[in-house]
Amino acid sequence: MEKLQTREKENTRSGMGKGRILALTLPIFVELLLQMLVGNADQIMVGYVDHNGVGAIGNVNQITNLVILVFSVVCTAAMILISQYLGARDTRRVNQTYTLSLAANFLFGLAIGGILLTLCPLIFTAMGVPEEIFDKACLYMRIIALGMPLQALYLTFTAFFRSSQMMKETMVVSVGMNLLNIGGNAVLIYGPGPLPSLGVAGAAVSSCVSRLIGLVVIAVLFRLKFGPVLSVGHLRPFPRDLLGKLLSIGIPTAGESISYNLSQVVIQTICNGFAIYVINTRVYANMFAMMTYMFASAMSQATQVVAARLMGAGDVEGTDRQVRATLRASVLISGAVSVLLFLLSRPLYGLFTQDEQVLSLAWLIMLIEIPLELGRAVNMVMCRSLQACGDIRFPIAICVFSAWVTAVGGSLLLGVALGWGLAGLWAAMAADECLRAGLFIWRWRSGVWSRKRLLG
Repeated sequence: MEKLQTREKENTRSGMGKGRILALTLPIFVELLLQMLVGNADQIMVGYVDHNGVGAIGNVNQITNLVILVFSVVCTAAMILISQYLGARDTRRVNQTYTLSLAANFLFGLAIGGILLTLCPLIFTAMGVPEEIFDKACLYMRIIALGMPLQALYLTFTAFFRSSQMMKETMVVSVGMNLLNIGGNAVLIYGPGPLPSLGVAGAAVSSCVSRLIGLVVIAVLFRLKFGPVLSVGHLRPFPRDLLGKLLSIGIPTAGESISYNLSQVVIQTICNGFAIYVINTRVYANMFAMMTYMFASAMSQATQVVAARLMGAGDVEGTDRQVRATLRASVLISGAVSVLLFLLSRPLYGLFTQDEQVLSLAWLIMLIEIPLELGRAVNMVMCRSLQACGDIRFPIAICVFSAWVTAVGGSLLLGVALGWGLAGLWAAMAADECLRAGLFIWRWRSGVWSRKRLLG
């Protein structure tokens, strides 16, 4: 722990500028990219043997992406609090937060897994999942549900490493975990030689096994790097005040993401009323959208950690300077990537499908994707930065309003009432992102965030 404390002192005193942010961003980017591949590798590899399997996994991912955000109630709050406690040199509170966060998220993981196991038929019925993919979606969901506690603990350990700006370690674990997942897919989905082909079930089993191995590795690495900092003794007497801080920060910050992703589930439900090729087009478009905003997302997460550390140390001016620099870079990168993907949309989609209906629709969706990603780049940086500084309630209020009124309401109006189909859904989502971007920039310029305090 002494080595870690020395490292934290050096980080707080030294280079928190552009070079430092880039050094933190690159491993987060690689890690996010590889995490994305867990779900997308399942879709892509299943797609070669079962086109309906793509739609089934796409629907499941809408739900799992939503429920995994429940874990971010603790993860995001822990990351912000630990970063600020490190900036304030409060080692006792840091260790308490480690132990409490793991215990809380493990319980969340058990609860979420149980809900998905028992209620998946009701969930997919409510979503209007087509009959031809319904059973496969339930099968994939039930297997993935068994791994929810593993996912909860893994993400919590990842938050600990990021709080201490040790992003390279989690990146290495993520690389290994994703390689295991892809290798497991190749064996379990296709069934080479005498082995049976398990299709979507094989993809789900491979994902769970790779996450189990990843959890074991990152837990051992945590013990080696941080020392014996985890102890049940940190929970006696039970730190009710710390739990209150975790929840008061985590529920609103996770609420922003949960509201957004729940609105995406509703939009997926609207999309399920269209033809199967439209559903599949949305699955592929979401995959390319993730590629577009991945680097900006990594930058926003790196900035969140640095901004929280700077605010913990009382450096308001440095926080403002860092956030503005990151905002400019994220918008530039997201804009450039989205334009490139639009120009190459047909050959890129052609790598995964030869369905002419999908290929014809893809170029229009990727065109609308350009303004959508510009707005999203702003939202990711500004929302995380506001949260890191303790401005918690404003982002959730704006997100809930805009996601449901603009994105969902607009999807019903443009996609269904006016008959624009998937293009209408994408236009509504683009309007949502751009509206929130403008509001977040206004909030930051108002300076309200500079007067917030989390540790007092």
